[in-house]
Amino acid sequence: MKRMAVITPSFAPDFELCADLNRSVLAYGPRSVRHHIIVPPSDLKLFGQLADPQTRISCENDFLPSSFVTIGKFKINLCRPLPPVRGWILQQVIKLAAVAACEEEDVVLVVDSDIEFIRPFTVETFVSNGVVRFYRKPGAIDKQLPRHMIWHRAARLLLGVPPSEPPYNDYVSSLLPWDPTIVRRMLERVTVTTGRPWTTAVAGQLHFSEWTLYGVFVDEAIGPPANSSASEDPLCLAYWGATPLDLDGAADLLRGARSTDVAAMISAKSRTPLVVRRAAFAAYRAAERKLGTTV
Repeated sequence: MKRMAVITPSFAPDFELCADLNRSVLAYGPRSVRHHIIVPPSDLKLFGQLADPQTRISCENDFLPSSFVTIGKFKINLCRPLPPVRGWILQQVIKLAAVAACEEEDVVLVVDSDIEFIRPFTVETFVSNGVVRFYRKPGAIDKQLPRHMIWHRAARLLLGVPPSEPPYNDYVSSLLPWDPTIVRRMLERVTVTTGRPWTTAVAGQLHFSEWTLYGVFVDEAIGPPANSSASEDPLCLAYWGATPLDLDGAADLLRGARSTDVAAMISAKSRTPLVVRRAAFAAYRAAERKLGTTV
């Protein structure tokens, strides 16, 4: 039987969002799914409220090498003290390490706290003919997205993939399944290419995207069959805006969910009030139940 895990790095300010995500994983996922929530040591007690047979709360230090130490407000990698490991980069290192540690799962969903599942999902949602679904939007990255361009250059350097000219494929989405076997191969390649532990090579980056690293590796270092299930459908409705949504705006957004969307994301950076999010998701679930299209 194919096995699946959901991994979410989180922290205290996102506790309520993560709690809502966790409830949706348990409501819509198969009973075999495990939700691994990874938090700083100081937040273990708070998130411990969510622990149950399907939900495991882990400390982020368990996924970091001993060379990563906390000094004041900063995380320092003693193997390369400068610059300090930026918070966004640290979260990506933790994601990569956590997926690599999944040795019994066939597919891992890396899901941030500001996502909720809105429809049932199974392993088969993300695996077809033994190949994990691969998100790719061809030719979507060019000079109009300079940060994405930097992510592509960083990925190629880390992987030893020859540089190329844009446009590049976009591999960034809000809900992405990964094959943990491929992730382990990818991290081994980063270590060999850079001559340093992959954790040090990645943590030393100022600009980096774990999604782009995985996408470039699958497309340009592996190829078929790993990328044979490529699709532009992210399976997740997403609001990336920085403007808070009101109840009408959030409800309108969710009503736009396509039949293939199993999740929806309202970015935490939008500062949409929690009460608005919860009311909109509750209204959506009620409408779906009335139509008989979900649980």
